[in-house]
Amino acid sequence: MTSGQKKGTFSVLLIGVILGIILWGGFNWALALTNTETFCISCHEMRDNPYEQLQDTIHFTNRTGVRATCPDCHVPREWIHKIVRKIQASNELYHHFIAKDVDTVEKFEAKKLELAKHVWKAMKETDSRECRNCHNFDSMDFDKQESRSADRHEEAIDKGYTCIDCHKGIAHELPEGYDPGEDAPGGENDEG
Repeated sequence: MTSGQKKGTFSVLLIGVILGIILWGGFNWALALTNTETFCISCHEMRDNPYEQLQDTIHFTNRTGVRATCPDCHVPREWIHKIVRKIQASNELYHHFIAKDVDTVEKFEAKKLELAKHVWKAMKETDSRECRNCHNFDSMDFDKQESRSADRHEEAIDKGYTCIDCHKGIAHELPEGYDPGEDAPGGENDEG
């Protein structure tokens, strides 16, 4: 290999590395940008419906000032799970830009039970992974909880329940037509 060929090979390799860094950086920048509450509520469907409901919950305002944002609950932190969720979100873009099937409060309310069941199913399948980013049975001091809560959490551990089994409606109003006995452990639902 001549010195000119070596320089050419080195130049191509260097350009490839630089382009790779730029593309990977751009990808991560876009990923981070779409993982903000500002991005989530940039669509009026999200701002005027779920986000408005979130503002009336313990996850928005509480005594400790710890606040959950949309991505905290709806986007996994682990990279592979996050990418899978982002791919699934492309379906939501279709419904926003093309189908426009939740673009009014009335349309959103009409689909709310169906949408909620989809989210609850996904949370159940992941053992409420996003809830566990902040809430963990191992970190709970049952002596500091109200006795009813401590009893329910101990029951959940014993029976293998996951957060969403008992806490539907904790961050958004339960949809009209929701039957708490339909899928709640023990036939009872705890909304908070």
